[in-house]
Amino acid sequence: MSKRVLIVGTGLGGLSTGLRLASKGFKVIFVEKNKQPGGRLNQIKKDGFTFDVGPSFFSMPYEFEELANDCGIKIPFEFIELDPLYTVNFSGSDKMFFLYKDIDKLSEQFNGIEPNFKEKFSAYIKKCSELYNDTVDVAIKQNFNSIPTYLWSLLQVNPKHLPVLLKSFWQQVNSFFDSKEARQIVSLIAFFLGRTPFDTNAIYTLLSYIEFVHAGYYNVKGGMYAIVDSLVDELSKLDVSFNYETEITDFKYSKNKLTSFVDKNGGYWEADVFVVNADAASFRGSVFKRKQFAPYKLNKMSWTMGYLTFYIGVNVKLPQVEHHNYFLGNNYEEYSRDVMKTPGTLEKPYYYVNVVSKHNNDCAPDGCEALFFVCPVPNLLYKHDWTDKNDIITSIIADFSERIKQDISKNIVFQTVYTPEDWQNQFNLYKGAGLGLSHNMLQIGAFRPKNFDEKFINTFYVGASTIPGAGLPMAVISSKLASERIMKYV
Repeated sequence: MSKRVLIVGTGLGGLSTGLRLASKGFKVIFVEKNKQPGGRLNQIKKDGFTFDVGPSFFSMPYEFEELANDCGIKIPFEFIELDPLYTVNFSGSDKMFFLYKDIDKLSEQFNGIEPNFKEKFSAYIKKCSELYNDTVDVAIKQNFNSIPTYLWSLLQVNPKHLPVLLKSFWQQVNSFFDSKEARQIVSLIAFFLGRTPFDTNAIYTLLSYIEFVHAGYYNVKGGMYAIVDSLVDELSKLDVSFNYETEITDFKYSKNKLTSFVDKNGGYWEADVFVVNADAASFRGSVFKRKQFAPYKLNKMSWTMGYLTFYIGVNVKLPQVEHHNYFLGNNYEEYSRDVMKTPGTLEKPYYYVNVVSKHNNDCAPDGCEALFFVCPVPNLLYKHDWTDKNDIITSIIADFSERIKQDISKNIVFQTVYTPEDWQNQFNLYKGAGLGLSHNMLQIGAFRPKNFDEKFINTFYVGASTIPGAGLPMAVISSKLASERIMKYV
């Protein structure tokens, strides 16, 4: 008889883990708090518009290829590489930077702005590639049973990288570039980790290598939610069951094994193995009531920033706007240094706009566009009151309209807003921290909440707040690491 695995949550990490285990003969059952799968990788459909709720593009497609190969299938969704990767505009300037992987086309963007950009960027990327190649297999793509074993693994990394560990992302970028434009554009990727270049360690400049050389970015045909739909289809072929609107609030155990989870309606969910795809730190505190993850302990941890996201349907086309766009303000350094603690200002260091319908015509009615805005903001630890959300949104729409030289405020026919409060309440993100725990040096690798439970030997974790960290490729890697532990356990 096959082992029963209960997976709590249907984010990408949970779905990937379920697929890996079901393809090896496990009987997999999902329980999900919400009405549909996906977690933050979700979708809004209304009035003819379709929006990706969270991630709007992805990188490292080879992690999805490895997932598919491990499960004996082909990648079940179609994706197309972005070219350019995205655009960047600075406040007060009509110039639009197009970020290409082609270094010559990229360098042309900085003529007269950053002398010898090509040479500087080549040197920077060379260092980023060394960081990636020397650390990814040692520190990211393997399990660690203890902090000492993790530290021993780090000692195997080339010691020439030690100075990087003592720098911030911003300091590392500044050592290669001189202009504010080059520094700010190259450091933007630090925001993808949920913090700023000023409080993200320089080791993560390896992401620039992934971004511009090793992988690039990709759109998914039909929108990002096609990833979820396709994985659910594959899971259904393996007789995996899904139970929605089922929130886990309690548990039962015997000695050192979990025997069942209990949902808010008193239903019992028994299994041989349990996988938690909810936040690995918050879940331990809210459901398992572990003292080391009590609220006062969680509040002392370093969390990622919150996100103000809003989804707008307009009854006009915007041919002058590319698919993925970043708009930078005049206070990038000042606000970025204090974004977690200075919630008042309406001007933001940047906001991102994804024209969802640009290459997915079925995401908006004829003659319309679907726009997805993301703005980094303080999480609920630093900003509790979001009654000013409409003022912030109005200021961003006004700024966007000015930059694209077309006022869209009168063309809005649909609008939905998610503040950090909504992210917390709908997706159980602690204090609305958009990407869970941050990636400071004491919260990565074995210092991160473990992907195996401290008390129950048959309980495991997958997702952003356990190893290896936040991001769609990391969720897929996390599923492999959790699955490896489960296979050893059974």
